[in-house]
Amino acid sequence: MDLRNIAIIAHVDHGKTTLVDELLKQSGAFRENQAVAERAMDSNDLERERGITILAKATSVEWKGTRINIVDTPGHADFGGEVERILSMVDGVVLLVDAAEGPMPQTKFVTSKALALGLRPIVVLNKVDKPDAEPDRALNEVFDLFGSLDADDDQLDFPHLYASGRSGWCDAELDGPRKDLSALFNLVVNHVPAPKQIKHQGEDFRMLATTLGADPFVGRILTGRIETGRVKVGQTVQALSRIGQKIEQFRVTRVQAFRGLGQSDIDEGEAGDIVSIAGMQKATVADTICALAVDVPLDAQPIDPPTITVTFGINDSPFAGREGKKVQSRVIRERLMKEAESNVAIKIADTPGGEAFEVSGRGELQMGVLIENMRREGFELSISRPQVIMREEDGKRLEPIEEVTIDVDDEYSGAVIEKITGPRKGDLVEMRQNAGKTRIVAHVPSRGLIGYHGEFLTDTRGTGVLNRVFHSWSPYKGSIPGRRQGVLISMETGDAVAYALWNLEARGKLFVGPQTKIYQGMVIGEHSRDNDLEVNPLKGKKLTNVRASGTDEAVKLTTPITLSLEEAIAYINDDELVEVTPQSIRMRKRHLDPNERKRAAKNY
Repeated sequence: MDLRNIAIIAHVDHGKTTLVDELLKQSGAFRENQAVAERAMDSNDLERERGITILAKATSVEWKGTRINIVDTPGHADFGGEVERILSMVDGVVLLVDAAEGPMPQTKFVTSKALALGLRPIVVLNKVDKPDAEPDRALNEVFDLFGSLDADDDQLDFPHLYASGRSGWCDAELDGPRKDLSALFNLVVNHVPAPKQIKHQGEDFRMLATTLGADPFVGRILTGRIETGRVKVGQTVQALSRIGQKIEQFRVTRVQAFRGLGQSDIDEGEAGDIVSIAGMQKATVADTICALAVDVPLDAQPIDPPTITVTFGINDSPFAGREGKKVQSRVIRERLMKEAESNVAIKIADTPGGEAFEVSGRGELQMGVLIENMRREGFELSISRPQVIMREEDGKRLEPIEEVTIDVDDEYSGAVIEKITGPRKGDLVEMRQNAGKTRIVAHVPSRGLIGYHGEFLTDTRGTGVLNRVFHSWSPYKGSIPGRRQGVLISMETGDAVAYALWNLEARGKLFVGPQTKIYQGMVIGEHSRDNDLEVNPLKGKKLTNVRASGTDEAVKLTTPITLSLEEAIAYINDDELVEVTPQSIRMRKRHLDPNERKRAAKNY
């Protein structure tokens, strides 16, 4: 059977996963009456809740005698480690661009990786039926983007289609029949080359492992594309590291290929196909699985370095162990090491005390997803504020700079520019106005963006859209002020009292409501001034015999502010931690005792 391997790449929310759903339906991968969840490819609970793709996933469809392996990739740059590995498995990419928004920062990030590998993209202008769609402008912007990314002549001569993934049609002309996706299927078959490996059928088996999974019955499962030769169930193979060291020798217990949404057991996988194999104990992502006669590993894609680091520690608050089952540092370490095995963009290091671990990754979202997954698994953790990783080069201290693209209504552009170019030390690169909207492009230090997103949504009344992607390393730009306000710290342990909270409302915004369990040293609100203030949220009303008109009016409280996990991590200062348990997210001071805090304050 003819074979094609493609990846679908796009910015967040441009419709990748929805389009893959339609490709599956129209190729006959589902039965007519089969019940299929919306965004069938987003199988993970977190992906469904957030509406984003976190893990790259493969599927396979058949079209007129050709099998097309499709990989749905994440759009966020935080999960770029997934995308970089996946692109080495495919021979072509479908670049999806929203016809209204045009190419966005993450589009640029993923496309640059694809062009560098020499892949020739197919451009699909999606959502052309939106009222504000401008497909011609979007197409010109894609061409300009390819030019700025040093695309060669073949890549610049890209075919393009117009589509609406949600409505399930794709045409070569904007005013085409709008019936189905056959134009896209046909273009993939005709434009994307068949895997070059087919001519290497007679050679020894070699495969580069690109994703790692686990099955409760068969253990570790590695997925990748077979570069040369064939692999059969029962065959004895070996795993080589990137530098050619033999890791282990094992017998293949299972070979699976993607068929529709599921995987099917096959007896033999051949060169060019994307398969999953089981039987190994130690082999992991970026290793070469090969025949025993092979001694040279396949080249693995270099991965961009991590830019931020967060400390994961044991939960040592007074409420430790009440809500989670997994609280020991040994268990936390095992879970983090398991994550680093399958996610090559994450690095784990032990700290001197052994009670905490430094986890380095691409961004706050990637860290937030890892922490959220761990708390759902029953872990209790204390998390520090993210720190940006610096570099030393020729005696100079360098820091990561991100390219930020912001779309806001014209009336809010002034406030946004003032914030990112003032205290956050950003440089304005471009500013374009169009139909009441302003697009701002700026280069801002990563340090300046930690914790900015919440403030940005407040400044733009929730209407702004901010996207960021790593740009370059630049000399250190000097200190950037952190949070301006101080916090309200509880001086007692117990249940919060409505009357006490009502009295505290004049002091600032509260993060807790009545009957919330509180301990000494816990952050319960934001002070209206720039200093921290210790308060007593447990103080009840003193009862007297005097009853005067108006003294016993019901207490009316403002609804407390609830911070999400990522917001809480970005909100805290260096002397604070976020306590994460399966049921709660609390902010606290690193030192709960006020006397210890005063002593430690000299060090911050």
